[in-house]
Amino acid sequence: MPDVISLGIGEPDFVTPHPILAAGVRSLEAGKTGYTSNSGLLELRQSISRYLERLYGVGYDPEAEILATVGVSEALYLTLTAILDPGDEVIVPQPCFVAYTAEVQFAGGVPVPLGTRVDNDFQVTAADIEAKVTPRTKAILIGYPCNPTGAVISREHLAEIVAVAIKHDLLLISDEIYARLVYSGFQHVCIASLPGARERSVLLGGFSKSHAMTGWRLGYVAAPAELLAAMRKVHQYTIMSAPTPAQWAGIEALEHGDEHVEAMVAEYDRRRRLIVGGLNQLGLDCFEPKGAFYAFPSVAKSGMNEVEFADTILSEEQVAVVPGSAFGEGGDGYVRLSYATAYEKLEKALERFARFMRRHG
Repeated sequence: MPDVISLGIGEPDFVTPHPILAAGVRSLEAGKTGYTSNSGLLELRQSISRYLERLYGVGYDPEAEILATVGVSEALYLTLTAILDPGDEVIVPQPCFVAYTAEVQFAGGVPVPLGTRVDNDFQVTAADIEAKVTPRTKAILIGYPCNPTGAVISREHLAEIVAVAIKHDLLLISDEIYARLVYSGFQHVCIASLPGARERSVLLGGFSKSHAMTGWRLGYVAAPAELLAAMRKVHQYTIMSAPTPAQWAGIEALEHGDEHVEAMVAEYDRRRRLIVGGLNQLGLDCFEPKGAFYAFPSVAKSGMNEVEFADTILSEEQVAVVPGSAFGEGGDGYVRLSYATAYEKLEKALERFARFMRRHG
């Protein structure tokens, strides 16, 4: 379809910052093209350890508690495969990244969906989680800042969730791939930094969103040594090791990439204010997303459901959005828009939204 403005895929429109690119190129030119340790380069794991300590005050042993993975997708697969027995339940707050439910099922587990609500800014609560706990519950899987809603979660809510996990002896799986992309003065809270959480937490992180490195396929998992050892077994027999040039680039990203992250975050914030303000002016009610790079407006004013809205605006105005129901419970009546695209394209998209709503609002 010609002239489509895609607000669909959640991928930075930035090229990987040049110093990070150059580090990967240097590794190739130096002939570093073989396997690394199954766990990843020790230098990378040491950089990840320093990074988590510097940003969140959480310490992990690079030798035994950190594993380099092929993106956070592999990190999640390893985690669930290592911890779940057939029939084990995992509580999955939704709307959420589309892979969460499927990955639980792939690992033989039973996903237990738990819808969140806009009146609580799409934050999951400890009370809602506890109501879903059964004798088969093994873990709670959360992802904040959230794809697709852009929601963040407060320290208070997280602390209450940790208390529920301790009470029922549950594992906490926290996907923090968007941790660096936060706005409005919000400070991301790493779940493992909370009292009592580290020993039962699996922390998933990576480079794709914060450092514009989606195609490098590099992530990591940090967890207590016993848990990580089980994940490493799955990893070594399915993947062997993460891509070697990506690992050298990852070291540069963690050691010297903050200024590039901050510049990208500032631009995302500018786009965020444009798209959220524009949607609200059109009557497509959108709460303020304080993380990631997604807006999640209600389409109720159009009189359509979310699938009809997405199909119709694509065919009539050539704007691609994703129906909220694709992301699970709580997504009905919403669509997801990624603002990880150029400011000028977002301005054009809003003009097309305005024309569309004049006909359908």
